[in-house]
Amino acid sequence: MQHLVGRKLPDAALTSTRGGVETPARIQGRVVIFCYPWTGRPGYADPPGWDTIPGAHGSTPQIVGYSRAYQHFHNAGVKLFGVSFQEPEWQDEFARRHRLTFLLLSDAERQFSSKLGLPVFTTGGVDYLKRLTLVAQDGVVETVRFPVTVPEKDAEETLALLQPR
Repeated sequence: MQHLVGRKLPDAALTSTRGGVETPARIQGRVVIFCYPWTGRPGYADPPGWDTIPGAHGSTPQIVGYSRAYQHFHNAGVKLFGVSFQEPEWQDEFARRHRLTFLLLSDAERQFSSKLGLPVFTTGGVDYLKRLTLVAQDGVVETVRFPVTVPEKDAEETLALLQPR
């Protein structure tokens, strides 16, 4: 995924959990976009075989980790977004239930991920994004973290990359 470094983010308008539209490529300044496969929901079964797919579990701890670290990203002037293929309504329910302070963006139409060639896996005939994190400056990818093997530490590890050295 390091081939993405130096590449411009695609000009894709993604629906957010607050009903608006965000186009990460057009955001000036630094942006962190963490991609995750799927968030569960009370009363709904996990996708088929979810427990046996390496890297499938962990979206909730990953997102909650970013929520806990949000103020640090905000104080550093970094805009923060989570992206998955899930529909905006599903993401919105999750964001409300967990009281997220940042937006989740739906790439259900694959406008963003397919243009970047982001990795996916399939189960039950449905595609899911593999977990990865992009850091971009003025719409250009600076850093790619892939694979993200410890989802609950993703925010902390990404934040460490953003600190001046």
